[in-house]
Amino acid sequence: MPGEGPMCAAASGAVKSERASGEEPMTALQAYNLKMLSEQARELGAFDRALTKAEASRRINALKAKLWLAGEPPHTA
Repeated sequence: MPGEGPMCAAASGAVKSERASGEEPMTALQAYNLKMLSEQARELGAFDRALTKAEASRRINALKAKLWLAGEPPHTA
């Protein structure tokens, strides 16, 4: 019947809000990226297998920003 079942729940946002919370464990790809970036940035403490998807994403972005800034030439004025 229309309006029932898992597709309706997904459309209503019930499933989406659960995923959007970021409280799920980080993915294998996130773990790999975080491990590599933490080694490149020499911040081994940034890697933790128990991170959530949301925290892993924040740390990945922070490490990418750090590495990007470190690769910039010094500014002269």
